[in-house]
Amino acid sequence: GGVNFEDDFFGKPAYLTVSGQLNAEIYACALRDVYTFGPTFRAENSNTPRHLAEFWMVEPEMAFATLEDDMACAEAYLKHVIAHVLEHCAEDMKFFDSFQEKGLIERLTNVVEQDFATITYTEAVAELLKVEAGTFEYPVKWGSDLQSEHERYLTEKVFKGRPLIVTDYPKGIKAFYMRENADGLTVAAMDVLVPKVGELMGGSQREERLDVLKRRLAEVGLPEEPYWWYLELRKYGSVPHAGFGLGFERLVQFATGVDNIRDVVPFPRYPGNAEF
Repeated sequence: GGVNFEDDFFGKPAYLTVSGQLNAEIYACALRDVYTFGPTFRAENSNTPRHLAEFWMVEPEMAFATLEDDMACAEAYLKHVIAHVLEHCAEDMKFFDSFQEKGLIERLTNVVEQDFATITYTEAVAELLKVEAGTFEYPVKWGSDLQSEHERYLTEKVFKGRPLIVTDYPKGIKAFYMRENADGLTVAAMDVLVPKVGELMGGSQREERLDVLKRRLAEVGLPEEPYWWYLELRKYGSVPHAGFGLGFERLVQFATGVDNIRDVVPFPRYPGNAEF
C-alpha cells in the first residue's frame, strides 16, 4: 500500500529544496531587496564536471525589478566578486594561474573590464545552426535547452571569451513562475554564460499576474493547492519582481580554473555517491 504521511514526521510529504526562491519572493515583496544563501538539492542524473546533487546557492530577489534590472544586478555582482578575488587573493590567483590554468588571471580580468554581451535565445540558436554539422554532440533546434557545449561555444568562440547573457527562452523549457512575454512563446528569463563553465547564473522576472500564473500552473500540470500561499502574493495585488540563482561551487570553479566541480568541495555528492 501507499505511505500514510499523517504518521510521518511533518504529517505530510516533505522534500529537499531545489531553491529558496519562492520563499524569497515573500520576503522581497515585504522588504524589497533580499537574498538567500543555503544548500540546495537536485536529483537530475547529470554526471558532468559542473554538476553536483547538493550545492550552495546565492539567490537575490528584488521587488520593483524587471528582467533588465535582474541582468544588471547579475553582471555587477559577478564583476564585484571577481574584482575582489583578484585584488585580495593575488598570491592564490598567481598559484592557480601557474599550476591550474595558464591565463586564468587574464580571463578573469576580461570579465571585470568588459561589458557583458546580450543575445536572445532565438538569436543564439541561429548562431549555433551556422556551425558545421557534427561539431556538437547534442543537436541544436529552437525549443530545446542549450547544452554546456552550446553555451561554451557561444561565449568562447562567437563572443571571444566575453561573458554572455542569453534572454527570452521558450516557455516550454522554463519554470511556470517566469513571466510570459507578449509573444506567448517565450518568457522573461536570462542565463549568464561564462568561458570554461557555461551557465553560471540563471534567473527571470517573475510572473506577477495572477490569471497568467494560474494558467501556467495548469499548462505544466501542477495543482494550485500546494501553491496557495504563492498565489496569494498576487491575489491582492503585486509588483514586478525578479531574481536569479548563482551556484557557489560553480563560481569557485570558474574563479580558480579547477576543471571538475567535485574538486572544489570537500564532500561532493552526485549521482551514485553520497559518502560522508
